Amino acid sequence: MSAKTKRSPESLVDLMARDIQAGVFTPGSWLKQIDLENRYGATRMDVRRALDQLALKRLVRHVPNRGYHVHALDDRQADEIRDVRVILETAAAESMVENVGPADLEDLRRLAARFDELTLTGTILEQYEANIAFHVRLLKLCSNQELVNIVMELRGRGPSAPATQWKTRARIEQSGREHLLMIEALAAHDTAALRRVLTAHIRQTGLEGVASTQPPKHKSG
Repeated sequence: MSAKTKRSPESLVDLMARDIQAGVFTPGSWLKQIDLENRYGATRMDVRRALDQLALKRLVRHVPNRGYHVHALDDRQADEIRDVRVILETAAAESMVENVGPADLEDLRRLAARFDELTLTGTILEQYEANIAFHVRLLKLCSNQELVNIVMELRGRGPSAPATQWKTRARIEQSGREHLLMIEALAAHDTAALRRVLTAHIRQTGLEGVASTQPPKHKSG
């Protein structure tokens, strides 16, 4: 893209953050400003400002006299971010269960189906965006907006799903099954089951012991 289009600094930061999280730029890779200008149709000044914002978000690191590279979490950092996400997202489960309604479940089923479809036909970026859309809609059920904001910030700092979690098709398909289990728990108003699924989903520990072999009984009303 040769022409430089007018783009707000916020939208450029969001686009670059999305691509980092989707694994377009792999952890540890150096970001050449000229390549970013061409990719996003942005000016050098806008790219530099966006990189500085991403550095504040700890998605990239600035090395004086060398440039910017995608921040690569070590195992300890990645595990600690997952631990905090488990604490916060399971804390949000009760509010999600209290607020869920038929329209919410319909939306979540549609988004889960879209993710499943893209596991077969979509690109990694499309799969990533479909996964984020599902989780954003899920978090919308939580009435504590500050908690939601913190969760989303942590999701942005954590290891990108395509780069570190979706190494095999089996792992992607498992994520899809876990989405359905979350919906099942919400439909049954089963907070404990939702917490178990969320924990397994965040930790990538598998489905064993997360839910019973029988679907949860739905409460009337």
